[in-house]
Amino acid sequence: MHSEAKIPEGFRALSTPVYRASTVLFPSADAVCDEWDQYEAGYTYGLYGTPTVLELAARVCELEGGYRTLITPGGQCAISFINFAMLKAGDHILVPHSIYAPNRLFAGRLLQRFGVETTFYDPNLGARIEELLQPNTRLVWTESPGSVTMEVQDVPAICRAAHAVGALVVLDNTWSAGVYFDAFAHGVDIAMQALTKYVGGHSDLLLGSITARDKELFERLGSAQQLIGTAVSPDEASLALRGLKTMAVRLRAIEAAALELARRLAKRPEIDLVLHPALPSCPGHEIWQRDFTGSSGVFSIVFRPAYSKERVHAFVDSLDLFEIGYSWAGVTSLAVAYDFRGNKNRPDYGHRLVRLNIGLEDVEDLWDDLVRSLDKLQGA
Repeated sequence: MHSEAKIPEGFRALSTPVYRASTVLFPSADAVCDEWDQYEAGYTYGLYGTPTVLELAARVCELEGGYRTLITPGGQCAISFINFAMLKAGDHILVPHSIYAPNRLFAGRLLQRFGVETTFYDPNLGARIEELLQPNTRLVWTESPGSVTMEVQDVPAICRAAHAVGALVVLDNTWSAGVYFDAFAHGVDIAMQALTKYVGGHSDLLLGSITARDKELFERLGSAQQLIGTAVSPDEASLALRGLKTMAVRLRAIEAAALELARRLAKRPEIDLVLHPALPSCPGHEIWQRDFTGSSGVFSIVFRPAYSKERVHAFVDSLDLFEIGYSWAGVTSLAVAYDFRGNKNRPDYGHRLVRLNIGLEDVEDLWDDLVRSLDKLQGA
C-alpha cells in the first residue's frame, strides 16, 4: 500500500491526464484545509475538482469569456444548482414558457416548495419584461433560441430591464455551444450549458457548466457547490476535453448541413413552417441576425394542418438515418415529434411539430431520407 516504486519523469502528451482522486494529500499538518476555491487555496479535496476537471472548466470559461466556470454532472444539475445557489424563500424569478421543460418543471414544482415564486413569461417580451419585474425578483431565466419552438429572445433588452431593478439574468446557452452567442457581451450575468451536447459531441457523456461574469457571482456559486456536493467524474471531463478539440470542425459541418436541409424543407408542400432562426421566414430571425454569429444543427419543422398526429409520427418512424431520441448535438441525426395541444402558453403548433438534430452524415443522404419519408405521406 505504501510503495516506493519510481517511474521516469518528463512524460508529455497531447491529451490531458485523467486524475481520479477523492483524497488530496497535503505536504504538512499546517497545510491542511477544506477550502473549495482551489484557484486560491490549492487542491484540497477531490469533490471540488481534480486537475482534469479544472482544465475543462478553464477551457469552457475561455470559450465563453467569463470570470470562472464550475463543472456540474449534467445540464439540468447546472440549472438547479444556479437556482439553489442564488435564491432564498420569498424570492421571485421569471422563466420563459419556451425554456427547457425540466427547467420549467423545477421552477414550478420544486422551487415552489422552498417558497420561491415563479412567473412564466412570453419569451418574445423583450424590454416589455419590465412589466413583470417585482421588488423581490432575483433571477430572470432566458434561453435563446427556446427549446423545440426556437423563439429568439431579445437578451440585451431583457438584461437592461432586469439590471435596472437589481435582478440577475441567467442564460441557457447550449444551442450556441457558447460559441455563436456571446452571453457576457450581451449583458448576461451567469451562462450555463449542457456540455453533454456540442462540447461532448458524441452522445456518450453527461456534464454541465456554469460560467460567472465576475468574482462575486463565482464565489456565491462555488460556496454552494461545496455544500451541495456536485462532484464531477474526471473521466467524463476527459471526454469533454477531447470533444472540445473537434468542436469547431463539427459545428461548421453541422451548421452548413442544417441550413441546407432547412432551406430545402421550407419548399416542401407538406411543411407549413421551418423554425430555424437563420432563415428569414423564422420568427425572431432579425434578433438572431443581430446577436448571433452562426447557427447550430437543431431546428424544428411544422407540418401543415391537414396532417394528423398519426401521419406525423409515421413520418418520423419511416426515417432510416434519423434516429429517435433526446440529447441532441451528437454525430447522429435525430428526429422527435412533439404535441403542444392543450398548452395555451406555447405556439399553436399542436401535434404537427418535429424537432430535427442534424449530425455528421452526408447531407444528400439525409435529404434522400427526408424526401423518402415525406413522399410516403403523400401516398398515405
